[in-house]
Amino acid sequence: MTVPLAMTEQTRAPVRASPADVVRAAGAVVWRVESGRLLLLLVHRPRYDDWSWPKGKLDDEEQVAAAALREVEEETGLRVRLGVPLPSARYRLSEQADKHVAYWAAQARDGMLPSCPRPDEVDAAEWVTPEEAAERLTRRGDRTQLQAVVDAHAEAALDTFPLVVVRHGYARPKHQWGRPDADRPLVDAGRRQAEVLATLLEAWHPERVVTSPWERCVASVAPYVEEHGVRCRTKGRLTEDGHRRNPAKVSALVTKLLAKRRPAAICTHRPVLGTLLGTLAGNSSPGVADDIPRSDPFLQPGELLVAHVSHRSRRVVAVERHATP
Repeated sequence: MTVPLAMTEQTRAPVRASPADVVRAAGAVVWRVESGRLLLLLVHRPRYDDWSWPKGKLDDEEQVAAAALREVEEETGLRVRLGVPLPSARYRLSEQADKHVAYWAAQARDGMLPSCPRPDEVDAAEWVTPEEAAERLTRRGDRTQLQAVVDAHAEAALDTFPLVVVRHGYARPKHQWGRPDADRPLVDAGRRQAEVLATLLEAWHPERVVTSPWERCVASVAPYVEEHGVRCRTKGRLTEDGHRRNPAKVSALVTKLLAKRRPAAICTHRPVLGTLLGTLAGNSSPGVADDIPRSDPFLQPGELLVAHVSHRSRRVVAVERHATP
């Protein structure tokens, strides 16, 4: 079941737009499978009398993935976990502004739809087939995300779970710390990053967190663990010393987490990232490995990489990176 490629469209904004003229927004194509059929969620906005994907503008300083999660809940009442990233949309709002919308696929846990929480903004939400969506979507450019979801479903790359790799936040410089390196703490900027990470991780909601037991790693994921009460385990192999002694144990841990097929997060140190990300690259679908960083420093302090893993193949089918300010 496919949507004709001729129906897809990317609306291009004139080159005169400048970064100061961009309105940023985020949303998701919410999906489920019923009796073998792919169904997608459309919402109706009475203000514009249109049918579209759930989406909305970012709040001040809000992370784009967190905004997508929030907007889906505010418009549909559904709590979802973000899946594979989809093509973004860019179109002209006015002579002075463009709108950029980041999209993800997001699986609904069931087909029930609560009453729309804000009927003045969204007064109806309906499950439709891809063919119905192609007919009912008001903006032709929204068919770009539709085609991407249909293609991912056909390639077993839509039903995924996340494995999130986190590099700890900014820590006290080693040359300013005269105690054991394992006790080196986050600085104020690193603690602020940890708070942002808590909000950002919620978009993929890892059900377990595995971290180096060293202070700067534990502190980086502590706000998320404490807020959501998720299971957290420390692993000595994820420390710099443990990795130096036996990097194969890091690879084995990644392989084990892939086999479990459950949303998880790993927090570790820069010297460990090469082995960890290399293992993910070795378990990636063709072309995806090129999107995984392979050179030092791999990720910046407080940055995370989300590997989306197919439930069917256990291969990484998409990756994305998010920095914390």
